[in-house]
Amino acid sequence: MRELIDCHIHTERCGHAAGTVDECARSAVEQGLYGIALTEHLALPDEFDPDRNLSMPARELEAYLAEVQTARARYPDLKIVTGLEADFLPGREGQTAAALEQARARSNGATFVLGSVHFIGTWAFDDPSHVEAWDEHDADEAWREYFALWIQAAESGLFDVMAHPDLVKKFGHFPSFDPTQLYSECAAAAARAGVLAEVSTAGLRKPVGELYPGKALLGEFCRAGVRVTVGSDAHTPSEVGFMIDAAYDALAAAGYEVVMFPGVTGGWEEIAL
Repeated sequence: MRELIDCHIHTERCGHAAGTVDECARSAVEQGLYGIALTEHLALPDEFDPDRNLSMPARELEAYLAEVQTARARYPDLKIVTGLEADFLPGREGQTAAALEQARARSNGATFVLGSVHFIGTWAFDDPSHVEAWDEHDADEAWREYFALWIQAAESGLFDVMAHPDLVKKFGHFPSFDPTQLYSECAAAAARAGVLAEVSTAGLRKPVGELYPGKALLGEFCRAGVRVTVGSDAHTPSEVGFMIDAAYDALAAAGYEVVMFPGVTGGWEEIAL
């Protein structure tokens, strides 16, 4: 029997999700998951989140961390990791590093960090409330800009794992060119930096209808020796553990034998596929 994990879960604190830490943990227990990582969105600067509906306000960080600790005590048979998802914002690496260091200090150093690219400039290209903005952008250019940012993020040293690696395809926009070279460059960057890549089942719930990353990019990660985690990017308790089996199947088909789970107190644990 597979030991299923989910390393990407959000709560109502981010402003665009529902459910509490406790409700997400309970959902994981009910499904028989081995372990989870709560990964609430680190607060974004005002110009990126003016309505405060994309990230957790900084003032709520301590309460969030306490909720994770409480859930860990309440559900001792479920491994629960304290985590955050942080956006890569070029030119603001120092601010992000300082915020993450503060979070680590408040969680005894055990905070697991997902890195994400959600913005090209200030354009939140994956925000469904602004999907019409794609009509004003060239898909070829968006893909090149996204993956250039992704490589910078992977090499920044800020993150443990790069989340949903080809998120730019979320609404079904693909380039007119063969993206194999972009994929190869991404995999090489992740391998050089020692950062992991996430296989996310969230894409199966989105218009694109496939995993992040797709088969070709996942194959490049495997060939480059990039280790991986898996996550649902759950935004409700009912989405916790969403189709994780499908992620395991894709990983096995790509040539992986294990998936990595962040240790509750640091380090990594290998989970057999």
